[in-house]
Amino acid sequence: MQGIKNILLDLGGVLLNLSYPKTEAAFAELGLTNFHDHFSQFKASPLFEDLETGRISQQQFLDHFRSQTGLTASREEVFVAWNAMLLDFPAERIDWLSTLGEKYQVYLYSNTNAIHYDAFQEKFSLHYPGKPFDEYFNKAYYSHILGHRKPYVESYHALAADAGIQPAETLFIDDTLVNIEGAQKAGFHGFHLTNGLTVLDIPLP
Repeated sequence: MQGIKNILLDLGGVLLNLSYPKTEAAFAELGLTNFHDHFSQFKASPLFEDLETGRISQQQFLDHFRSQTGLTASREEVFVAWNAMLLDFPAERIDWLSTLGEKYQVYLYSNTNAIHYDAFQEKFSLHYPGKPFDEYFNKAYYSHILGHRKPYVESYHALAADAGIQPAETLFIDDTLVNIEGAQKAGFHGFHLTNGLTVLDIPLP
């Protein structure tokens, strides 16, 4: 990994702890017992891909989701269940992030959506007041704003072009292997956080 000038970070599972089972359990309580057929860490249905690339609004998502699942829960109940997976930002990871910019250009690339975005931004500001989350990065890229999502190769090309960075000089860190593979196909270096590793375990050059 010599010659690395840029660090590109995933959000969920890297900086923000996630629990997909919590969202599955929350939807089960609302009567939807097969939420994993619609969304998981490793795949998303066309409806969720549309949500995560900003092609549909929150209300359009809610309407289609209810239609597809037969769920009659309220807007608030659906959004609370959907946000249940968002846990905490461990302090040691934010401390690590704070010093990363001393040596590298630092970017974020997250598959997310407007519903989650509002929730985790609020969660971060409550625990770490004074500096907005996005200011920890040269630029933060969110799939619903970028209009692309991982692991599609063109999404990494779009990000690199917008940021003005060279993939060969960039290390991408993610906890989902298929996203690492997509980045590598686009010419990035990749580090797969797995087997209990955290960003503090990464041997940066």
